[in-house]
Amino acid sequence: MGKSYGSQSMAGPLKRVLMRSAASAMRDARAQEWHYGPGFEPGKAAAQHERLTQLVSASSAEVEWLTDADDGLADSVFTHDPSLMTDHGAIILAMGKALRRTEPGLHEAAYKRLGIPILGRIDDPGQVEGGDCVWVDANTLAVGRGVRTNQDGIQQLANLLSPKGISVFGFDLPLWHGEEACLHLMSVISPLADDLALVYAPLLPAAFYQMLKGRGITLVEGDAGEFHASNGLSLNVLPTAPRQVIAVAGFPRTAAAMQAAGCTVSTFEADALCIACEGGPTCLTRPVLRQ
Repeated sequence: MGKSYGSQSMAGPLKRVLMRSAASAMRDARAQEWHYGPGFEPGKAAAQHERLTQLVSASSAEVEWLTDADDGLADSVFTHDPSLMTDHGAIILAMGKALRRTEPGLHEAAYKRLGIPILGRIDDPGQVEGGDCVWVDANTLAVGRGVRTNQDGIQQLANLLSPKGISVFGFDLPLWHGEEACLHLMSVISPLADDLALVYAPLLPAAFYQMLKGRGITLVEGDAGEFHASNGLSLNVLPTAPRQVIAVAGFPRTAAAMQAAGCTVSTFEADALCIACEGGPTCLTRPVLRQ
């Protein structure tokens, strides 16, 4: 029987993924409370999430579902953030957004149910969100330091991962649109393969940019106009395998740039789910197993 968990790559073939249905998580969500835009509509968001799920399943990935409880945790649909998967087990993270503080507990319960070991936890006052974590390679984790992830959390990650031979590097992020709007490290980079990444270079930390170039990673520039029009969601794409990606529909120039780099791009309509709620297909998935 093969391994059921492990992911220290951002673009290896996706075999198992943790998701949460928008139909349960967002059913009664109030847009203002959750900082959602005027395009948010719970029923439409649920239908768009279902289409994303179909695309993920079609890639041969097994979807594991988080709780269906009526708990009012609208942002828990963005399962990428409350935990981080490693080849040694899951790390339960600590959310920088106050409304999301209880979500890591949902992930811990799910991993225990699935028989996946817990490598460790980020404890207060540390904060780390999954959207700030990028595997540069299997032994190198880059972490964005900004409004959602702090130095204490990055140090705790390093303390957990260094004994496993993994180097953790923190990089400062700009404030961009302010504390309420979220700029994660993954807001400005989406790996497409181990040697290829989609980026918006003007917001990349300079030292991180230099690391990527030094590792021989080819950088594909996302269209600047589409990046700003979408508040960064044009750049948020999910690899289901190297150069096989799922993206939000409506950004043809960014899709064309990926295709020119040898990628196959599948899209889904996501105005009520991703554009309105500031989270793309990567945010909506927590890889449990990549091979």
